[in-house]
Amino acid sequence: MRQAAYLDYNATVPLRPQARAALIASLDSVGNASSIHRFGRLARRTIEDAREQLAALLNVMPRQIVFTAGATEANNGALRASGRRRILAGATEHPSVLAAAQVLAPAIETVPVDEAGIVDRAHLTAMLAANDEPALVSIMAANNETGTIQPVADAAAIAHRAGALLHCDAVQAAGRIPLDFQALNADLMSVSSHKLGGPTGIGALVVRDGLALEPLLRGGGQELGRRAGTENVAAIAGFGAAAAAADAERASEQRRVGDLRNRLEHEIRSIAPAVRIFGTNAERLANTSCFALPGLASDVQVIALDLAGIAVSAGAACSSGKIARSHVLGAMGVEPDVANAAIRVSLGWQSTDADVDRFLDAWRALATRDVGKTAVAPAA
Repeated sequence: MRQAAYLDYNATVPLRPQARAALIASLDSVGNASSIHRFGRLARRTIEDAREQLAALLNVMPRQIVFTAGATEANNGALRASGRRRILAGATEHPSVLAAAQVLAPAIETVPVDEAGIVDRAHLTAMLAANDEPALVSIMAANNETGTIQPVADAAAIAHRAGALLHCDAVQAAGRIPLDFQALNADLMSVSSHKLGGPTGIGALVVRDGLALEPLLRGGGQELGRRAGTENVAAIAGFGAAAAAADAERASEQRRVGDLRNRLEHEIRSIAPAVRIFGTNAERLANTSCFALPGLASDVQVIALDLAGIAVSAGAACSSGKIARSHVLGAMGVEPDVANAAIRVSLGWQSTDADVDRFLDAWRALATRDVGKTAVAPAA
């Protein structure tokens, strides 16, 4: 029996055995994929096999996939390579989108969201109509903190009517919900290996067929000239294997982890009726629960749970270990004192009932001790 409960899958997913096997097998091989001898051809075949596995997950043609060093590069690259200097981004987008947009656009335009975290489509329509400069709209498929699933296809239709491109950060959605690039009608999409149970340091940008982009990196012309640099064959192999495994298990895992998440939320409401669970009025990822018990600070919970052998997060795992107020909850109109009490529990392929039980036992102790007594009582 495992001695710890890892409940931070939205930060990174434990390496799947299929990905580990593919990664190790490729580490033992030699050859540059740009070489024409048999060793190079073997490396190229490994890359193209992985490209096909990822293409099957996303319903795209393999040639539409550009391998990158991760989703941060894919997000930055999508915004930069599009050539658009007018960028509209959802208020709850990942920092790798928001920070990149702030550098590239003279003034990033932030599209507001409602209290469930859903982007305001009427507002997006009005914003695009206010200016006829060629634009790029960036709307994530599912939020990393709350799990809220966005209406990407609707946003794409709005963007295209205005002559804009649509980029979708699908990092959290890939492998967890049906994700069809063609059906979403996106122009660009970013995905990440380690959110699927593959190795870190590898991601991909999906490009609409026929869309002209500036190269992400210039050099030797790899990735059909769209991203130069000798390919990380082993990481790509692991990425492909993880994508295939996630694709095969998605429907059953969505039901299984959804049952775990729903039980966890039912129990925390029983423990502390004042708890607030975010995004419940919208469709969410089945694996994600973001909630706050006013009066019980995020950092207190994260540290205490860690000491109890339970890993959760206080939001996005992208701030060098810092716990800061969530811009996502702020955009949803959550009061600062409540946002400062929020934690995120995210489940995945290794999560069990025992993990949920362990979390509930530890969280019950936190919620009912002196620091949380005022928060446990039902709100007036």
